[in-house]
Amino acid sequence: MRMLHCILSAVLLAFSAAVAAQEAPPIEQAMTPEEFRAAGLHKLTAEELARLNTWLNRRVQQETTAAVAAAAEQAREEGRREAVEKNRGFFHFGSDEPIVASIVGEFTGFGSGKRYRLDNGQVWEQVDNTTLPGVRRTSPRVRIRPGVLGVWWMKIEGYNTQAKVRRIE
Repeated sequence: MRMLHCILSAVLLAFSAAVAAQEAPPIEQAMTPEEFRAAGLHKLTAEELARLNTWLNRRVQQETTAAVAAAAEQAREEGRREAVEKNRGFFHFGSDEPIVASIVGEFTGFGSGKRYRLDNGQVWEQVDNTTLPGVRRTSPRVRIRPGVLGVWWMKIEGYNTQAKVRRIE
């Protein structure tokens, strides 16, 4: 879904750039004769009208350029956020926000080497000897938080025990 959003943003940027290259129609064509007269523009000389049209074109191009730049910056920021979210757990990007998700299927306690598939598509493997015997829960909520030196800790909702994990998918 986010990939589609990025593609649409790129198309919008390309279209906006093409629009920016075009000039706005002269004001006397953009307005109805009544609007032109009501604004008092019929009193301008041909030279004054040409200068007004030049100013309007420059203003339209400046505004279009600013809008294209803002859209490009927004697309870059969305792409950056997507990359950060997609790679959380593999790399620490400075966010201390925990990953909150649910384990897919049944959780039967912690154990060294166990793998936990989450509903967000991530797969984590336990890398320590922490145990949580006698627990059997279906699709429990988990919080995985970053620790120091690239360590990640998984905690099952309703339990205080936490296991050291690493993301493998």
